Amino acid sequence: MAKLWRLSAVQLTSGPDPAVNLAKVEQLLAQLPKAERHLAVLPEGVAVFAGADGLNLQLAEALGAGPLQSAYAALAKKHQLYLLVGTLPTQTSDPMRFAASSLLYNPTGELIGDYQKIHLFDALINDCSKQYLESATTMPGDKVSLEQLDELKLGMLICYDMRFPGLSQTLAAQGMNVLAAPSAFTTVTGEAHWHTLLRARAIETQSFVVAPAQVGTHINGRQTYGHSLIIDPWGRILAEADGSSEMVLSVETDLDLCQQLAENMPVRHHNRFQSELKHE
Repeated sequence: MAKLWRLSAVQLTSGPDPAVNLAKVEQLLAQLPKAERHLAVLPEGVAVFAGADGLNLQLAEALGAGPLQSAYAALAKKHQLYLLVGTLPTQTSDPMRFAASSLLYNPTGELIGDYQKIHLFDALINDCSKQYLESATTMPGDKVSLEQLDELKLGMLICYDMRFPGLSQTLAAQGMNVLAAPSAFTTVTGEAHWHTLLRARAIETQSFVVAPAQVGTHINGRQTYGHSLIIDPWGRILAEADGSSEMVLSVETDLDLCQQLAENMPVRHHNRFQSELKHE
């Protein structure tokens, strides 16, 4: 029997006003087809992006509580789908740093999973921003997050995490068949590496990949790549957004494909380093 799930990705140009961003998300979710089993993924920084220094820290909420989280929980309930909020700022033990948290809501609006970005983007890039120092304001997470939604086993990473295959390999070793990669890639790094990295993660983990992205020029001048993707476990691109528009992607998928590929080419069984990937 087929294990049919609809996978959707929302591409946005988020700004510093959470209310404006939320309204755009609601408009785009309303465009999605209805499905009995449906996972929609929002991009990194969906709730607040490209604002003044300290804005994320100012808006950070305790995990599991607060008006921002309540609003996105309500969207999951309204549209009757599993909703992964790409990132939203949550409070940490350090009063000077927030966590970039992915939050997973079920169709009743209940928070059923969360992940805090582990790998932080500290890099020199030849674009208008020149230097990114995410660790100055963001506290890295320390846990691997895999959530089971019936037959869908969802692994979570965020943007820069995709450059570190050990994380996706750890998730694959735990049975992942769908990898969510909400992102805000720079235009420079996106043009060079976006498609290659995501297709590699799909192929090596034999999982579907849902990668929604920020897109375009933001209010502070930062430029993001867009080209949101949904990829199958053979590495085939099932849907791709453009590099300039806010839009949604949606594909009906059969999760049985992951099992079929694993039986034909059992890479997890062949992995000689498997024992090293089971720790968290």
